[in-house]
Amino acid sequence: MAVPTATSVDETNPSRPGRAYRPPELTGLDDLLNRPTRERPGAPALVVGGDRLPLSYGALSAAANALAVRLTSAGLGRGDVVALVCANTAEFAVGLLGAARAGLVVAPMDPALPGSQLSARTGALGARAVLLGPPAAGAAPVARIDAPAWPLRVTVSPTGKTTAALDTGGAPPAPAGTGASRELTADDALVLFTAGTTDRAKMVPLTRANVAASVRGICATYELGPDDATVAAMPLFHGHGLFATLLSSLAGGGRVLLPERGRFSARTFWSDVRAVSATWFTAVPTIHEILLDRAEDEYPGDQATAPGRKPAPLRFVRSCSAPLNTATQRALERTLGAPLLSAYGMTESAHQAASEPLPRRGPLKHGSVGRPTGVALRVLDRDGLPCPTGVQGEVWVQGPTVARGYLADPAETARSFADGWLRTGDLGSLDEDGYLFLTGRLKNLINRGGEKISPEHVEDILAGCPGVAEAAVFAVPDAHYGQRVGAAVVVRGGVRGGESPGSEQILRYCRDRLAAFEVPDRLEIVTELPHTAKGGLDRAAVEARYAR
Repeated sequence: MAVPTATSVDETNPSRPGRAYRPPELTGLDDLLNRPTRERPGAPALVVGGDRLPLSYGALSAAANALAVRLTSAGLGRGDVVALVCANTAEFAVGLLGAARAGLVVAPMDPALPGSQLSARTGALGARAVLLGPPAAGAAPVARIDAPAWPLRVTVSPTGKTTAALDTGGAPPAPAGTGASRELTADDALVLFTAGTTDRAKMVPLTRANVAASVRGICATYELGPDDATVAAMPLFHGHGLFATLLSSLAGGGRVLLPERGRFSARTFWSDVRAVSATWFTAVPTIHEILLDRAEDEYPGDQATAPGRKPAPLRFVRSCSAPLNTATQRALERTLGAPLLSAYGMTESAHQAASEPLPRRGPLKHGSVGRPTGVALRVLDRDGLPCPTGVQGEVWVQGPTVARGYLADPAETARSFADGWLRTGDLGSLDEDGYLFLTGRLKNLINRGGEKISPEHVEDILAGCPGVAEAAVFAVPDAHYGQRVGAAVVVRGGVRGGESPGSEQILRYCRDRLAAFEVPDRLEIVTELPHTAKGGLDRAAVEARYAR
């Protein structure tokens, strides 16, 4: 069953009555700031650091232009690749936009990666230089990289004056035309790495048209405009933070607060929300769980229950990059007093492919990731035939945001891309309204004596048990069944004044809600679970640690 592109905006914008909603005008990264800079040059684009200094659209655009000139004078030319290694700071935004205006292809990378992985990625890509921003506060310095590393520093004064300094140290760029850069085209704007270690991460080239379509689609879905503001909770070197938080906010003329430490901090999050008058934010379920656990003491609710605290003016909250269990979704909506919209995306589709709509645009369906946004979507069975409504199959995506394939990996490109369609590897079903319900990953299925079990489904049930904060489900080797179901569970400190649940209590909860073969054969209560850089569950690390 194929679902066509969904229209998410009509002639008027109900959140701003009487005003037509205008989607942003852009063709890529290089002109992303053009309209807001032209129309509102003095408006804040970024709010930076612990002092929360405003950086206006005019100042951000000027800093990007200055950096573009500096990069060109350093010997880089149109189509060259540069890596951007930086925390969530002003240097990231200026580095990204300045390199784009110089006609360069930008590859954001995680500053926490060890030097061997950063060097392997820059070498495999053929990056001619590395723009090196400051690490997050408290983080180790960025490791040595086997490529010309040019420190980038952006200074914002209390008056809003902004300067960008790039120190090449006299080091020339690396030779051009090496590695995967030979496969890039004149239309390419970004190269993003999929989640995983160096030997598993794939390089995804995204064109200017991919970027523009993604940003327009996200802005249209949530009707983002100049009145909106958000806090950067997600790392900007991944698609979630890059497209949904930074690029869509800037294209819409809104403002983004970059936290003091250059990364998410639960301790300062609600203070940041109040400081920027955030109207929305997006995060992974792990962060939503952390905020929910701390909400009783920290969430700035209404004045009656929190005297002296300004309410957060949230009009919606977004969750993406991992499954969000419905119990958490309902609890967050009650706590925040705003709808929580689940979305679905991947690096290969320039982030967002589906989302629950704003409440006035359609019903919210807990457990779903909503309708397609700017793409076509279908669910196919193992024979490549469309699945009937409600029947599980593999999710395929096609549209202007979808990449053409992977760099330097023709075999994986052939497996994952077919006739313009992306085979996501995700399992799901469509309902009668075209809403997508995800049920797991093909490669994660546990085969217990011929019964195929989705670990994500079992995790969702476990997370609904009172007192359970997070769960990971994995295959345990078994001589008789081939595989059995294992689980590692994190519990909260107490449940409504009582004690935390024990293993048997959790298993009883599961037996009432799961088929007998889905109930974990082994359940271990742990203090924490490993996560990837973008906040999702690190299944490889879970398996290595617990599936023994």
